[in-house]
Amino acid sequence: MANDQKAGWRNSQPIQRDSITVQRLYDAMRDHFRLTLVAGADGLPNLITEKNLHRPGLALAGYVGLFTYHRIQVFGNTEIFYLRSLKLDERIKVFSTLASFAIPCIITTNGNTIDQELLDICNERKIPLFETPFETTKAVFLLSDYLEDQFNPQTVIHGAFVDVYGVGVLFVGKSGIGKSEVALDLIERGHRLVADDVVMVTQKGENILMGAGTDLVRHFMEIRGLGLINVREMFGIRAIRFQKRVEVVVELEEWRSDGEYTRTGLDEKTASILGVELLHVKLPIVTGKNITVIAEVIALNYLLKHYGYDASKEFAAKLEQVLLQKGSERLAGGDRVIPYFEHDFE
Repeated sequence: MANDQKAGWRNSQPIQRDSITVQRLYDAMRDHFRLTLVAGADGLPNLITEKNLHRPGLALAGYVGLFTYHRIQVFGNTEIFYLRSLKLDERIKVFSTLASFAIPCIITTNGNTIDQELLDICNERKIPLFETPFETTKAVFLLSDYLEDQFNPQTVIHGAFVDVYGVGVLFVGKSGIGKSEVALDLIERGHRLVADDVVMVTQKGENILMGAGTDLVRHFMEIRGLGLINVREMFGIRAIRFQKRVEVVVELEEWRSDGEYTRTGLDEKTASILGVELLHVKLPIVTGKNITVIAEVIALNYLLKHYGYDASKEFAAKLEQVLLQKGSERLAGGDRVIPYFEHDFE
């Protein structure tokens, strides 16, 4: 287990890649993106150091003052049609100027092709050139999504991550507290495991965290006293997910008489992971407490709040209303008003 996992989820350190190789991009996107390598195979070890893409229209036109050559260069219809408007010698000249920079790779979209003379330049300069039949808009979307996944901050958290009623609930706590057992019980009740023990959390966009398992331990669980089980093989495909948005952190801990635990829910706590604030519920473990059912209620309560209903605030409003009632509407023994139930003798 990594040191940052032993230190606890609060102390997990962010991990962020500085670069990936063009070969990694090609291997990951070859089928999904329908990439075809047509030139520059010797440049597959080239490094991609940014998640942003570049359309080199101005660079082809001769202005390279602000040319972000270190990004992947996308040749859409605009760039291809411009090149085709030039005579072959001019085409070679402007493309040679572009290729004089340390470009990681070039991708042409819409099934466009370029002249063999330009492919020869890519081979000479070791610049991989790929073709895709996708339109430029779709190609840019798919590429950007993959690169964001590769370059966005990540962290490793020791816990169990389960999709409960569509809510991503991350169970954390010290080793042996029972995270895996709670996750297993939830799976038995029809919920879906995302990852156990090692949860990879990746920031997506401004305030979105996605959790997934690692390739090695994905959908395996370690149950103390039993050993390793494969949830996918044992419970079927409907019992797992490959990734899920992290929305609630449930921290399991042994009951402490001096511990501070939420009673009303009005003082909602949050926890920060990679700078993103998440609902944080601290759940004390005591004999006879059904943590699984409580976890389901936490998820359902989160959904209710998401859709505008907050039980804690409604109760507080009702309590305030009762305290303001006067005269005959108040009982001498307290604030509870008993309504009239006709012929209800049960």
